[in-house]
Amino acid sequence: MKRHILGISFVLLVALVSFISVAEAEEFHWGFKPSKNGEPVEIGEPLETLMNKYGAIYKGSPEKKIVYLTFDNGYENGYTESILNTLREENAPATFFLTGHYLTSATDLVKTMVKDGHIIGNHSYGHPNMARLSAAEMKTEWKKFDDKLNELTGVKRTYYARPPEGIFNEEVLKVGNEAGYRHMFWSIAFKDWLKDERRGAKYAYDALMGQLHPGAIILMHTVAQDNAEAIPQFIKDAKAQGYTFGSLDDLVLEHEKISPY
Repeated sequence: MKRHILGISFVLLVALVSFISVAEAEEFHWGFKPSKNGEPVEIGEPLETLMNKYGAIYKGSPEKKIVYLTFDNGYENGYTESILNTLREENAPATFFLTGHYLTSATDLVKTMVKDGHIIGNHSYGHPNMARLSAAEMKTEWKKFDDKLNELTGVKRTYYARPPEGIFNEEVLKVGNEAGYRHMFWSIAFKDWLKDERRGAKYAYDALMGQLHPGAIILMHTVAQDNAEAIPQFIKDAKAQGYTFGSLDDLVLEHEKISPY
């Protein structure tokens, strides 16, 4: 009987360990119901708990009309310079999540981003599915990017990471924290990553204004001509509605309840 009980206990223990391993390995594809009427998005459980556990952020305070511009750059398509000019003219900070390919193929633009005071984020070096990498491989992706960024621009390292295609699991967030990265997701996005698919500036403008809400982290891709043409009017009209544009550094300070003064 004693051996029987020990056997059952062992089976239960193996099952528990297997459940935990499966939970940690589960892949999440970032997504949410788009905001309407200025209402902040909700991602529900278990993602909300997972975000809080590892300090990952996807939106700011729903009480403050501040929005945060972020761009994902995997390759250059000729429109980033226009976007940078708009950000400079409107005094709007942004974070550019870059890949290794972008660092090496559009170095002059990366240097302009740094010179203009924008934050560089880590979108991995080779744009893999991070959830399918080992912990060592994840760290290699991030470090390889940081080493190349430092070599080309003098920026020592990045502190904000964003998984390619929004695919991640708990291990990605955990290992990211261990390596000194905070994951940054988003609460406004739309289909804008196909370089040869034009829908017009109005499409991008309407997508941005229609989802606009306090504390929004906006994700856009600089490969889209629609975005480059829509951003100037979007920023002006958002400001006219009382919105200001903050940086992810500001957002982290707010998240951690740290006063910048």
